[in-house]
Amino acid sequence: MDLDLDRRLALAYVPAPARPALEALWRLDVTFAAILATARNRMAAQLRLAWWREALERLDREPAPPEPVLRALQAHVLPAGLGGAELAAMEEGWAVLLTEEPLGAVALNAHGHARGSRLFRLSARLLGNRDFPVDRAGALWALVDLARHSTDPAEARAALGAARQATERARWPRPLRPLGMLAMLARRDLERGADAGERQGGPARMWRMLRHRLTGR
Repeated sequence: MDLDLDRRLALAYVPAPARPALEALWRLDVTFAAILATARNRMAAQLRLAWWREALERLDREPAPPEPVLRALQAHVLPAGLGGAELAAMEEGWAVLLTEEPLGAVALNAHGHARGSRLFRLSARLLGNRDFPVDRAGALWALVDLARHSTDPAEARAALGAARQATERARWPRPLRPLGMLAMLARRDLERGADAGERQGGPARMWRMLRHRLTGR
């Protein structure tokens, strides 16, 4: 599964030794997103998420099966100190979206924290910093990303509304600035609104990422 352009550009600023692990972790997040985007129905998505959760949990006790994302996680992420059970818990952030009801504040906040906050915490550990608070930034990023990819205008507006409760403007430490870039771009998208999303990879967006790399803001 390919990463979106924002994350591919952010990876370019990650030190080479940490890049394979962070890329593998982010590809797992993309894999979960693809399950919800391509599943025929809610039950099919639930079954596929359950398979991934079990497969990730088994990484703590047995070799990965011949699946590229799992092999990359075993090769790069587990040696960096993250466990299969920790990776499996990422599934919670996606399972909460599998509801027949319109997504309300409870489900959206759960997605923001179970997906975004957890992904940012695990990413920060791979980048060598456990202390800087990244939970709010991760929730902000996940909710704006959900709005960006939603095909339901009402859902997108609700996700952006939930994201406004997670805004932050901290100065990011240098090792974590690739993560800070994603949070900064999410805040930029939030300020523009659901109907004015900025094209990823555009010159203004790339310049803003470089500015964050230099200043942490």
